[in-house]
Amino acid sequence: MNRITQLFHIQYPIIQAGMIWASGWKLASAVSNAGGLGLIGAGSMYPDTLREHIRKCKQATDKPFGVNIPLLYPDINQLIDIVIEEKVPIVFTSAGNPKTWTPILKAAGITVVHVVSSAFFAAKSEAAGVDAVVAEGFEAGGHNGREETTTMVLIPAVCEQVKIPVIAAGGIGSGKAMTAAFALGAEGVQVGSRFVATPEASSHEQFKQAIIDAKEGDTMLTMKKLTPVRLLKNNFFQSVKEAEDKGADPEILKTLLGRARAKAGMFEGNMEEGELEIGQVSALIHTLKPAREIVIEIWEEFNQTIRQLNS
Repeated sequence: MNRITQLFHIQYPIIQAGMIWASGWKLASAVSNAGGLGLIGAGSMYPDTLREHIRKCKQATDKPFGVNIPLLYPDINQLIDIVIEEKVPIVFTSAGNPKTWTPILKAAGITVVHVVSSAFFAAKSEAAGVDAVVAEGFEAGGHNGREETTTMVLIPAVCEQVKIPVIAAGGIGSGKAMTAAFALGAEGVQVGSRFVATPEASSHEQFKQAIIDAKEGDTMLTMKKLTPVRLLKNNFFQSVKEAEDKGADPEILKTLLGRARAKAGMFEGNMEEGELEIGQVSALIHTLKPAREIVIEIWEEFNQTIRQLNS
């Protein structure tokens, strides 16, 4: 037991990230049933879809689960109302200032965690009243901090800055990586990419295969003039890179991005023109496995690594 397992009432301090187009009720309930904390990713859901996933998750597990809500979401008010109405016990917020919504969620009895990319924002989140922070290094897939701080540097920096529990994220897909995060001061880990390569993830099968096939250097941070995002390299990535190399302004990049490109790639399987968000740790993922097996494997390797280091 540590502060994270106590805070969430879970068996293992392993959290499945609430990723767009991957983290529906099937994945969240599977992780929660395995003893970790599953999160539904609200960022790719209309309000009614989110409500449906919450209700299905409740039917599939009697264990705690949560919802990840990007605070820049256009229908944020509706999403907040839904998690309160549906009595979701835990909410992870990201991509925005937690100051506005944390008191409202806390007043409804919800445990609140905010995702940060720097020690500065961790301190701001603590001041806003969150119960814990996820410190996410720039190895992570999807939207990233502008600071480009690696997990190895970010975790101790955040731990120095705040008194609330710190959850490490970015580049973590194994028990050995979890051990390293704990050595740096984290009390839990948030795992994203590894859980996309599962039967329970709602992502397209071709995207899952691309993760398994990925090698070192196959992902890069791009769209830095908008919101930095880590993508698998494909035709769309090359188009963005060429535009950025020519000094394209944000408006040109927005036009290039268009609408629903992430859905086209990760959910519909357009592997060349879709946006394929995944972390650097994809280079270490070689198999598709059930979420339950991943939770148990990470936990057992974590304990085995600690025993080896102590012997």
